[in-house]
Amino acid sequence: MAGILVCDDAAFMRMMIKDILGKNGYTVAGEAENGHKAVEKYTELKPDLVLMDITMPEMDGIQALKEIRKIDGSAKVIMCSAMGQQAMVIESIQAGAKDFIVKPFAPERVLEAVKKVVG
Repeated sequence: MAGILVCDDAAFMRMMIKDILGKNGYTVAGEAENGHKAVEKYTELKPDLVLMDITMPEMDGIQALKEIRKIDGSAKVIMCSAMGQQAMVIESIQAGAKDFIVKPFAPERVLEAVKKVVG
């Protein structure tokens, strides 16, 4: 199990997600604070799953998702969005995201999405 790559520009969000995953037996392979780093880390770590924030500096989550899917067509990515980002959610699903979770996260919803995608 290579684990999960957590991508969010807010350190506290990454910590919260890592905490939820860790407490439930998932391994966090690494983290990234923007889309460029997410693509870099994906290439380096080959994680089983990526939790990707949509709104990030330098390169947003949708762009990063597209880059990752170019590198690995079978990449599993779950997008994280704030309320009211419906258009972006639709765009990310079309670009190959497996699911999306809306902030503020309910831990159960995060786990449900992760379980659905990686089992």
